[in-house]
Amino acid sequence: MSHTPLLETTDVDLPLLRRGKVRDVFEADADHLLIVATDRISAFDHVLGSGIPDKGRILTQLSAFWFRHLAHVTPHHVVSTDVADFPAGARRAAAVLAGRSMLVRRTRPLPVECVARGYLEGSGWKDYQATGAICGHPLPAGLRQCDRLPTPIFTPATKAESGHDENISEAQAAAILGDEVFGRVKALTLALYTAGAAHAASRGILVADTKFEFGLVEEGGQDRVILIDEVLTPDSSRFWPADQYAPGGPQPSFDKQFVREYLERIAWNKQPPVPSLPTDVVERTREKYLDAFRRLTGADLA
Repeated sequence: MSHTPLLETTDVDLPLLRRGKVRDVFEADADHLLIVATDRISAFDHVLGSGIPDKGRILTQLSAFWFRHLAHVTPHHVVSTDVADFPAGARRAAAVLAGRSMLVRRTRPLPVECVARGYLEGSGWKDYQATGAICGHPLPAGLRQCDRLPTPIFTPATKAESGHDENISEAQAAAILGDEVFGRVKALTLALYTAGAAHAASRGILVADTKFEFGLVEEGGQDRVILIDEVLTPDSSRFWPADQYAPGGPQPSFDKQFVREYLERIAWNKQPPVPSLPTDVVERTREKYLDAFRRLTGADLA
């Protein structure tokens, strides 16, 4: 591995707004934020005691790739990933921030996660087993776990500050967002998923499902929806190797599979104190993230 994981951003001389499970967010100025992706990793809604070296750089650089690749679908919040463009209070930490940070437009984030599903897995599979539908979307009978859906579907969820996000119906999402904004983010979610999944498939990766986040910015006296946060990363998506796809059970993946399997194996009760991870689990998880990055971007990590 290349270096010690970055678990907390400490050298940035800007006001800290919040520390999420992975990202530290700073106030750059009245109109911009600085988002730093650390190497923290969470599982079962807890940040673990170990980080994954380079994870934050992989997430940032993969998201930057997707923001560029999907710019024809929707505008986004990224202003720059070049530390030279950051405020002076961040440039002093250039060695830490390079490759793992973004200067972005400040938005009013929408309080709904926008999830697109193309395959039957996760909470969608559980919902289907119980109801024959996913979040109210009726599906054909007899589908197997991880089967491809007849067409991608939009399944919104509420954002949880802690714990699990909760799936909600389209009607509930529309009541929260308003009909106009709801219609816009639904259309954008499915368009982004379709375009992203097509590119990924050309690189040997199936995107089973993914989540997008959107925010509002005021332009010309009107609110405009733009894409924010991260895009089509192993943290926000299920990526499966296409050459190993075999519906009827769980699929191998490019995410924290090894982390979850280890935590289940040691029978952690999913309550504090959180465990640390052995070296082999850390290394294999890093390799999975890096493999997905290289396949999707066709480039090496900067």
